[in-house]
Amino acid sequence: MLIGKIVGSVVSTQKDEKLVDRKLLVVQIHDHKNAPKDQYVVAVDSVGAGAGDMVLYASGSSARQTTLTDGRPCDAVVMAIVDSWDVGGDNVYEKWNEG
Repeated sequence: MLIGKIVGSVVSTQKDEKLVDRKLLVVQIHDHKNAPKDQYVVAVDSVGAGAGDMVLYASGSSARQTTLTDGRPCDAVVMAIVDSWDVGGDNVYEKWNEG
């Protein structure tokens, strides 16, 4: 699992039939201290995430392990919306403290 922030979405009217009705999100990858990297991934949303949400996502074969992505041609899936995290006892992120 990796952590990132939803920074956009992808609209595609022509896609594989197994991806019809699946929301595609642009995730900017963040490091463990919540610093954004200049790296992005497009992920299938399985939890109702939206713009600005910090999320956990999986990639590779793990992306096809959720109920919504099983047997579908995807390489990344958003599988959790993050409420908070800490590293070494230091609070790094709190959803409710975002301005």
